Amino acid sequence: MTAHDPASPHDALPPHGAGRERQNRIYRDGVSGLVPNIPTDPQTLEKAAADALPEKACAYLAGGAGSEATMRANRAAFESWSIVPRVLRNVAERDLSTEIFGRRLPAPLALAPIGVLELAHEEADLAVARAAAATGVPFIFSNQASVPMEDTADVMGDAPRWFQLYWSTNDDLVASFVERAEKCGADAITVTLDTTMLGWRPRDLNLGSLPFSQGQGIAQYTSDPVFARMVKQRIVSERVGKPDVKITRSTVKTLINMTHHYPGKFLPNLLSAQPRTAVETFLETYSRPSLTWDDIAKLREMTKLPILLKGVLHPDDARQAADLGVDGIVVSNHGGRQVDGSVASLAALPDVAAAAGGLTVVFDSGIRTGADVFKALALGADLVLIGRPYVWGLALEGERGVEDVIRNLIAEFDLTVGLSGLRSVEQITTDALRAN
Repeated sequence: MTAHDPASPHDALPPHGAGRERQNRIYRDGVSGLVPNIPTDPQTLEKAAADALPEKACAYLAGGAGSEATMRANRAAFESWSIVPRVLRNVAERDLSTEIFGRRLPAPLALAPIGVLELAHEEADLAVARAAAATGVPFIFSNQASVPMEDTADVMGDAPRWFQLYWSTNDDLVASFVERAEKCGADAITVTLDTTMLGWRPRDLNLGSLPFSQGQGIAQYTSDPVFARMVKQRIVSERVGKPDVKITRSTVKTLINMTHHYPGKFLPNLLSAQPRTAVETFLETYSRPSLTWDDIAKLREMTKLPILLKGVLHPDDARQAADLGVDGIVVSNHGGRQVDGSVASLAALPDVAAAAGGLTVVFDSGIRTGADVFKALALGADLVLIGRPYVWGLALEGERGVEDVIRNLIAEFDLTVGLSGLRSVEQITTDALRAN
């Protein structure tokens, strides 16, 4: 017999005791033979989602670069550190809150930007946004979202949100995205620097599957006025002719899929060249390998919002970011999806955090448990991003599944803090760890 999350979808996170309260609810339900629908350990959670997802969706969401050595290194890096608990310190009252860019957050967590969430659930970004708002955890809107940022912002009320920016080949489009993010109430802009080209991802390659080529995960583009002008200009130009692909049943299915994902009425779109042209325009536009530090300086002129650079793994890059006047960095190897054999994010964190000076340091890649959150904070992070785990919750139970994952992670983190003899995020330092 099973039960969905024992917490109400609108229960606020308790100021202290989040872990014990959540444990007690689950155990009380267990007396009646009810267990959570969302597994509370990362291995079972991922397996359940993998079993539920179609093959191509699972390949895109779960896969990494090359042999996936970087994904394995991300996890191994956490095993290289041990927590050293202290005792008899009166940890009955604990405060997990922290302040980031003027916002007081209930815990030092945010939801990482993950593209093409429609692969996991039909409500995609909207379900994640509602779960984030219910818990007070910031949601970083993906540049490759399945839902326009305006629609996602609408379901969040005044809950915190950021925007992830991929720098495209068209600076006017970049400026439009930034302006839209400002109007959507974003607290910060996170520029992803480690995906100026797609990494070599065998799981997707072996299936010949790229969601963007199906018109999936490009809603920020098809909803943008600058991009719409680019598509129209392409249609009237000589570059748009017959598609350079063999016409098969699969080709027709792809065209129909593109049309379903394109704004407007289905039949007129199907008869026009717009859906196909939008995909072609996106594929030529979405990333820019020539990006340099000079472009980041331009971004500083575009917006007054805090700017974070995502993908920083070297101390010298952290120093240059600080010199340039950005507000933060995200220590990340893109969850192991870009460079096979890259340094693990956690292994890079201490040196990068030390070099960052007064910048806000966000950590990403490999977080699976509350103990992982603890270790990342102890090694220099101010905020930690959850990635794949919330996607597995989305795949299994939509909004409720995402919320369960968030609450479970915060509960485990709370218990880890207390059982380590600490009472607040500020007390989590390297003194709480030992290198193995």
